[in-house]
Amino acid sequence: MKPHSFHPEAEAEFFESLARYAAENEQLGRRYYHAIHGLIADVCRSPKVYPCFRGEVRRHFGKPFPYALIYVDEPQCVLVLAVAHFKRRPGYWLHRLKR
Repeated sequence: MKPHSFHPEAEAEFFESLARYAAENEQLGRRYYHAIHGLIADVCRSPKVYPCFRGEVRRHFGKPFPYALIYVDEPQCVLVLAVAHFKRRPGYWLHRLKR
């Protein structure tokens, strides 16, 4: 299984959304945490399984929460660029590709 890392802004948005769900209900926050980490585990096991949708950028959609994991498969790790809500502006995370 390949390791992963978060872009700093992706990590921040994950923790912000986690805090919102946990504030609503602790159990809901726990379920969200496990759902996102399940997506991460999926892409780390098989990063090339999920289709490219913008150059080398790939995404894996989650359920039951309306979030997608947006990532690139780098030689050493899976880099998570965004934990993106389905209703958020498309491509808001594009600047994160510039390193």
